[in-house]
Amino acid sequence: MSLVTLLPFVVLIGAMFLMTRSAKKKQQAAADMRNQMQPGSGIRTIGGMYATVKEVNDDTILVDAGPGVELLFAKNAIGAVLTDDEYNRIVHGVEHDLKTDVVPDDASSLTETDESADEAAAASDDKPVDLGKKDESADEAEPAAEAAEAKTDDEPKKTDGDSDAK
Repeated sequence: MSLVTLLPFVVLIGAMFLMTRSAKKKQQAAADMRNQMQPGSGIRTIGGMYATVKEVNDDTILVDAGPGVELLFAKNAIGAVLTDDEYNRIVHGVEHDLKTDVVPDDASSLTETDESADEAAAASDDKPVDLGKKDESADEAEPAAEAAEAKTDDEPKKTDGDSDAK
């Protein structure tokens, strides 16, 4: 047999080896993550439920999902072990260590000095800006709309049981 004939088989075996190797790494990382669970850790199940670990056994864990709600899960059903900050942010809505810097609403304050920004703010307060759209066609459309309303008001209202069908 020639080398050219064996080359596709060698490439195929090499690709299979690389794919199984990466899958084994992912499985090992997931197993390590599940072994790091301790009572009090926040978790997310593969179904998307957030809970706190109460007890860890060999193949199962007992979680506290709320006041008086304890659930027993297989360790394989745990999707992620969360940090305390991440768990509190997701479950309780508690933001921790927020930055105090706030992005301004307009970009001009990023390029101007403090003095020129104060002057621009004072100048903009003097004249209110009218953002309304002024169109001549809008003035013409108003009488047409009023005429359509008057026409519908002139027609008699139908009551239950009355119909004009023949």
